[in-house]
Amino acid sequence: MEGVLKEEASNFDDHAFAPMVSMEMNIGMFKSQWQFCDRITEYLSDILGQGHSDPARYSNFLSVATNELIELAFRSTGEPGRISFDLYRSATFNRLRIAFPCEEASDRERAHAGSAERQPIPEAGSGYLAVKSDGKVLLRDLAAIFRAAIRIEKHGTQGIQIIADFPSTEDFR
Repeated sequence: MEGVLKEEASNFDDHAFAPMVSMEMNIGMFKSQWQFCDRITEYLSDILGQGHSDPARYSNFLSVATNELIELAFRSTGEPGRISFDLYRSATFNRLRIAFPCEEASDRERAHAGSAERQPIPEAGSGYLAVKSDGKVLLRDLAAIFRAAIRIEKHGTQGIQIIADFPSTEDFR
């Protein structure tokens, strides 16, 4: 089931998603306080919960995954510039997109959560996304628990983006 959801969400045309909120901040400011991860998570999770029969339950549950992805971005940013957090909604999925500059991102291969094939991911601290084997496990686990498609892609010439498509239904297991 996880693979099917991942494939379906990954094949969505971005035009099928309506924008909900977009937030951008300076990376220096973002990295100045770890607490920004929690504050941004709370804000985005509350918005994700809107429109559900039990908004508190949905936003609380998704706040775990949202927080892990925001903390991953926090650990992975090192370049000057801006980081953006965007939420979108389609009929069946909610999408979180986190985009930020990352050194030599144009030379990176794309990494997908749940992918069985080994893809080269440089060591943390090199300016690349801080996803070593334990980070890949984290993304795979988050994808399985939340029945989400989570992927990391090149964004522009010098950046990357973390994209997570969460099902909008509330029947989590």
